[in-house]
Amino acid sequence: MTMDNNTRYNAGTRVMEELFSEEVRTGMQEIKNISPDLWDMIVSFGFGDLYARKTLSLEQREMITLTSLITQGAFDQLRVHLQAALNVGLTKEEIIELIIHCIGYVGFPKAVQAMGIAGEIFKEN
Repeated sequence: MTMDNNTRYNAGTRVMEELFSEEVRTGMQEIKNISPDLWDMIVSFGFGDLYARKTLSLEQREMITLTSLITQGAFDQLRVHLQAALNVGLTKEEIIELIIHCIGYVGFPKAVQAMGIAGEIFKEN
């Protein structure tokens, strides 16, 4: 089933509101000022098409996202998605276990850096 872009954008906006605080969403919108096209892709495709699908929960999607970001070493985005994971119900213990599990696949350096970032996010909450 295909949706028109307004429907996709609105679905993406709703998901982003569930995942991210208003402060984070406002900060993310700096991308919109630089490239409205990229912003539309992030909201419509990333969150409207991918995150808004029904089969996986937002908690499951955030677990996948955290794992992917750790694997890539995308630590700036990891900060935002660690907060999102907490916002949708993942516990600190689940996040710690996820990072520990990643050691076997990504190695200690990425996992240790991810754990340090997680510790910073946990202190903020």
